[in-house]
Amino acid sequence: MQTKPFRQTRWRLALWYAVVMGFILSLCGFGVYEVMIYAHLVAIDRELKSVAGTLHDSIEPNLKQSGRLELIFHQLLPDICSAKSSCPTQTVYRQGYHTSTKRHILSAIYQGNYYYIRFVDGAGQLIALAGFQPEGLPLAVGQKVWQTLKDQQGDRYHQMSLPLHTQDNRLWGYIQVGRSLKDLDSRLAALKLILGLGLPITVLLVGGSSWWLAGLAMQPINQSYQQMKQFTADAAHELRTPVAAIQAAVESVLRMSYLSESEARDTLKNVVSQNHRLAEMIEDLLLLSRLEEQKILTPQVTCCLNDLVSDLVEEFADMAFAAKVILTSEVRVRKSLYVVGDENQLYRLVSNLITNAIKYTPAGGQITVVLDRSNSHALIEVRDTGIGIAPEEQTRIFERFYRVNSDRSRSSGGAGLGLAIASAIIQAHHGSLQVQSELGKGSTFTIQLPSISK
Repeated sequence: MQTKPFRQTRWRLALWYAVVMGFILSLCGFGVYEVMIYAHLVAIDRELKSVAGTLHDSIEPNLKQSGRLELIFHQLLPDICSAKSSCPTQTVYRQGYHTSTKRHILSAIYQGNYYYIRFVDGAGQLIALAGFQPEGLPLAVGQKVWQTLKDQQGDRYHQMSLPLHTQDNRLWGYIQVGRSLKDLDSRLAALKLILGLGLPITVLLVGGSSWWLAGLAMQPINQSYQQMKQFTADAAHELRTPVAAIQAAVESVLRMSYLSESEARDTLKNVVSQNHRLAEMIEDLLLLSRLEEQKILTPQVTCCLNDLVSDLVEEFADMAFAAKVILTSEVRVRKSLYVVGDENQLYRLVSNLITNAIKYTPAGGQITVVLDRSNSHALIEVRDTGIGIAPEEQTRIFERFYRVNSDRSRSSGGAGLGLAIASAIIQAHHGSLQVQSELGKGSTFTIQLPSISK
């Protein structure tokens, strides 16, 4: 569960990501729109240049008198209509000449209501026209070669104008070849609609994805934060107990009018005991922190596990006897097993497991420390016939301050750091620590370390 600051941060991350992606997608959409316009206009310009150039080059050498239609006009443009005569409607004409113009090199101008050809004199008066006949389209005679015009319906046309000269180099007039942009405008309108609807929907999808990704990215941070909060609460709770005991002992002494030597000694012993508990807990926390941050370099020293197990069983024999449990060792290898690491840390690793086994094994139980080999690894097993660990708790027992049974742990003086330290030590030695347990039957902790031959 995320706290309010994490939710706010998640919202900000998702919003910024959506805004940035929306801006990028808008730029891409605008780029696609402009590229589409440019590509179509280039294609249209190329077509107009081809048609206008062909007509210009074919007609101009045959012009003898300004403003007069020569025979070449009718040969190239069978449907040409003089402005002084009444022209047939475009629909009837296209039906009559559509098949005959297919064989003509300029037949492209008759394919749909796209192209028109107009011949204008130097004064701007219409001489003749051919092809599609747009209504209300201005003649717009001038120095510009390329023009974009609109007819009465608001449809756009792209037009190219070229001057025509007679054989004696006098200005005959102009040829205007134009093409309707209605198909282009339709495509652009459809593209605008797609972009107008698609971009907001895409941004919403990106926003939802951003929210999910932000949560996914912040999950490890949130887990670390929750672990830090839990650690702070647990550490404060553990430190409060001995501090409260010391404070209570000192206050009780201060309230007494007379303090005998034996009472003073008992009070001081209690204070020393609680102080020792505090010092031990702080030392464990520092060790654990340094191990997890890898601030403690593991010395590359050869350690004999046979001697390590033998020394530990001998050292904890008195503790096991006091707890009325049987502590034994079982060495299953003939030759000594050696590993590389810090002998003191390995000693602490196994001793923590033995200590826990003694604490949680009832009187009359048995604890066995087994030394064995598996391929290129050394195995140390600490088996007990104690209370066992529930399956749902086995994954959490290596967390700091976690206890399977808090009351039992406190009564035995533990702070819940032993297994966390053991896990950190095993990781520093590139090994593994596994647990197998069943309630009421006991637990087995298995240490696996890379072994070396000697």
